[in-house]
Amino acid sequence: MHRGSCLCGAVRFTVEGELRAPDACHCGKCRKHSGHYFVSTDVPRSAVTLEGADKVTWFQSSEKARRGFCSVCGSSLFWDPLQRDWIGIAMGAFDTPTQTRVALHIYLANKGDYYELEEGTPRFDTIPPKPHESSA
Repeated sequence: MHRGSCLCGAVRFTVEGELRAPDACHCGKCRKHSGHYFVSTDVPRSAVTLEGADKVTWFQSSEKARRGFCSVCGSSLFWDPLQRDWIGIAMGAFDTPTQTRVALHIYLANKGDYYELEEGTPRFDTIPPKPHESSA
């Protein structure tokens, strides 16, 4: 079980099971949402228990996704792809070690000029299909 929360603790969550390797998104929307690039793990919705859901504010950032943050402290917590059976949870919101490593970087064409990336992690200018998603 993995536990996490926002900065002020008004929103808390638990995730049952293992976490998938996270991806790091460098798109402009993720950079604006998080203040840097956004690193998240994709978790089946059924594995997440949320406390303080009334303190999560959702911003519809595109036709396909919304972003969730704490309405009290402003912590970026979720990336929610509508019509999917999973939700992205910000790695920085976990309270305990996750035993994961970033699996890939996406949307590098939008990467900020003020940081460099470690060598060896796969990089893409767009988003490749996620292994746990069907292409249908």
